Amino acid sequence: MPTFNPDHVMLQDAKTGKIPQEQGTLMLRDVMSNSVMMRLAQYEEMTKQEKEFQYLAEGVGAYWVGEGEVIRTSKPQWLTAKMVAKKLGVIVPVSREFLQYTLSGFFNEVRPLIAEAFYKKFDEATILGVDNPFPQSLAQSITTEGQLAEGEINSENFFTLTDFVNDAGFDINAFVSKKQNRSLLRNIVDGYKQEDGTITDPQRLYDRTNNTLDGSPVVDLESNEMKKGELFAGNFNYVRYGIPYNLNYSISEDAQLSSIVDENGDPINLFERELIAIRASMDVGFMVLKDDAFAKIQPATTP
Repeated sequence: MPTFNPDHVMLQDAKTGKIPQEQGTLMLRDVMSNSVMMRLAQYEEMTKQEKEFQYLAEGVGAYWVGEGEVIRTSKPQWLTAKMVAKKLGVIVPVSREFLQYTLSGFFNEVRPLIAEAFYKKFDEATILGVDNPFPQSLAQSITTEGQLAEGEINSENFFTLTDFVNDAGFDINAFVSKKQNRSLLRNIVDGYKQEDGTITDPQRLYDRTNNTLDGSPVVDLESNEMKKGELFAGNFNYVRYGIPYNLNYSISEDAQLSSIVDENGDPINLFERELIAIRASMDVGFMVLKDDAFAKIQPATTP
């Protein structure tokens, strides 16, 4: 029996199955390198839909010991967490001429489109809580803990933000923002505050060249779902994600895409428009280990 070779198989002859390994690996690499959450969170190896793992919640302590005294024993606190993967699917309509491409050639062409759809959807769910299938998101964890500073991105609210995280016992190692916030971030300063409110010898905390804030990286989320004036902060060592399975795909020539509409707002019918659509899916797990390791500035709500 001949060996399956995606370089020699036409798309029209293989309309469903696993995305070829080389293109699938590159696609996952695109997703992981462009997703804000995946760049910041810790990767957890997964080989099935659910995984239990232990994480260090509290480290080992040291003690001063007098001459001849017994050295006390301290135990690290390990907690068990359970992460469950959810299926994430995207549909991309393309020209039916792609049916004449080899599998390898086709996925080389559509890889950026599929990867972008995956990482944008994952980030909006896990950071903003938009259409989120997981029990948690950063936004939900922050709301649960009440670690919200309402108002403008300014010095006062910035220090309220950092105090939330620091007072809970964590160091901030990253911020999630958006490009439209950069003019606001430049207004954050540190220095001695006088009684009249003026600050002596103000030091700007935002480094525009390196896109860092108070020494920690600022990662911009490209999403219309995130408002200007929102700023997340936290310790992303307490977030995990995992990808247990290979990516799968299916091709349709005659579906009506209810979630994709034309310029008139009508669903797109592939048969009528001589299009095909690829439905790609991946399984991904996500969880926040410490809700209080995160905080947020958000614009004040209007009455």
